[in-house]
Parts: sequence; structure tokens; C-alpha cells
Amino acid sequence: MSDIDVLVSEVGPRDGLQNAKQFMPTEFKKRWITAAAAAGLREIEVCSFVPPKLIPQMVDAAEIVAHALTIPHLTVAVLAPNLKGAIRAMEAGAQKITLPVSVSHEHSLANVRKTPDQMMDDVRRICEARDEMPKDKRPKIESGLSTVFGCTIQGEVKESEVLRLAVASMEAGCDEVGLADTTGMANPAQIRRVYKLVQAEIGQVAGLHIHNTRGLGLANVLAALDIGVRTFDASLAGLGGCPFAPGASGNIVTEDLVYMLESMGFRTGVDLEKLLAVRQILSEGIPDEPLYGYVAAAGINACAR
Repeated sequence: MSDIDVLVSEVGPRDGLQNAKQFMPTEFKKRWITAAAAAGLREIEVCSFVPPKLIPQMVDAAEIVAHALTIPHLTVAVLAPNLKGAIRAMEAGAQKITLPVSVSHEHSLANVRKTPDQMMDDVRRICEARDEMPKDKRPKIESGLSTVFGCTIQGEVKESEVLRLAVASMEAGCDEVGLADTTGMANPAQIRRVYKLVQAEIGQVAGLHIHNTRGLGLANVLAALDIGVRTFDASLAGLGGCPFAPGASGNIVTEDLVYMLESMGFRTGVDLEKLLAVRQILSEGIPDEPLYGYVAAAGINACAR
């Protein structure tokens, strides 16, 4: 990241499509990933390795990873909810695997059908499987703590539980821990407080995954920027949400995030005009899916460099 200040990690092909009502054909997914990388995005979460009967959109996961690996200078990230999925991801050559560890007991049961502690048992086994691979083939393993800031099923999520699972993740062998506002319930003060607590406990936190469910997405990014966070997940056109968390609507819009960061003087390495053009692929590939974004509607002005 020497030539950029903030890493924008595009999660649309995974988080965006998992909630889409239409199936995006494989060729459109490949076009999307290729164009997004050409626009300057350095990391893209291209799919998830889940049973297709649960999320049919991900039936072509291995093929999508194989395509993404042909793109130079791109970190190919995926999500895997269990040991079987993680093994498939490793076999496909994924360079980064995020494991969704719900802090909310109720969301964990709904999302992966396991308690948080049972999920941590899977995390340990996944890290052991990674360690058996040749060193130059090992993917980075991230524990993606979800429902960190509140849960639409359970309600309050205790910060002590966030800290416990963050520590357990690192002890299990994860390379890093990320924090996710899965349900879009976070506020800026909470973002600052929880991030600082986790950072003090385990050291550097990987980054933040923020949803815009209640309109606070970019405000929460700004709060995180103020305390030194430099990696953020976002989804092109604001697609996405968690199908197993009622009311969890889309992610923050990648285009709007890039516009804000560049306007503030941060370097993202992203060409905003090229990024906006990628929306056309979504319009063609999933034509009935609503696309969001203020910058796409208003246009780019001179403030965005």
C-alpha cells in the first residue's frame, strides 16, 4: 500500500450478489471483476464457498477465483463459512479467506448453524489446514467478526464478547481480525470505542465492513479514519446485505466511498470515472436489481481528484 493511503476492498461480487434476487451469469461476474481491477481496486472479495443450495449465486465460485487469479496485482479474497468451504477455497487458490464469526449467538445459529464457540472450533481446524500447505501457497486467514455493533435478531451485542472472540481468533491462528457492522446498527462513537478496545487487546485490526442500513455508513467511515483505520469494505452500487440477518440492507457504496476519500486528500489508487463505468456491467448482468449511489446520480466535480 505504499502508493495508496486507504485500501478500498470491493466485496460486491460476494456480499452484493449473495442478496441479489437475480442470478448474475458467470461471464458478467468475470467482466465485473476485471473492470473493477482495471479501475484500480487492489482487493476484491470475488465469491463465497457456500453450498449452492443455500446461495445459488455462488455455484461458480471456483471458476470465478480461477479467473480473478489471472488479473495482475489483485488480491483475490473469498468468504468461507466452514471447514469444507475453506478447503475448497484453498484448493481453488484464494489468496485471502474471511471466516464469518458472528458475535451474536442468535445470528451465528441463523447464519452458519453453529454457536460462536463452535465456529471457533472450525476456525482452528481451518488454520491447521492452512499450516499444512506449502508456505508460498498459504492464504491469509481473516476472522471476520460480524454483528459486532448490534444484531437485529438478538439485540445488544456485548463488547466483552467481541473482545473474547477477537482474542480467540488470533490464538486459533488467524492472521488478522476484521470488524463488521453486519446489520448497519453502528454509530460513529461506537465505531471509535469498539475499534480502540479491540486494537488494545490484539494489536492492529484489519479493517471495517460497514453497512449503510440506517444511513450512517460514511459517517462511520469518517469516525474510523480519525482513529487510524485504513482498510474499508464497500460494494459497487451499494449492493448487498446478509440474507440471514433481517433488515440488513446494502453495503456502503464503493463509488461514494472513493469520492469521499479522494476529496479529503487520501489516495485510493482508484480511477473514479472508470469505477462508475463498471455500473453498466451490473445494469446488464442483473437488470432488475436496484443500484444505489449519490455520486453516480450527481456526477463528479472538481473536488474529487
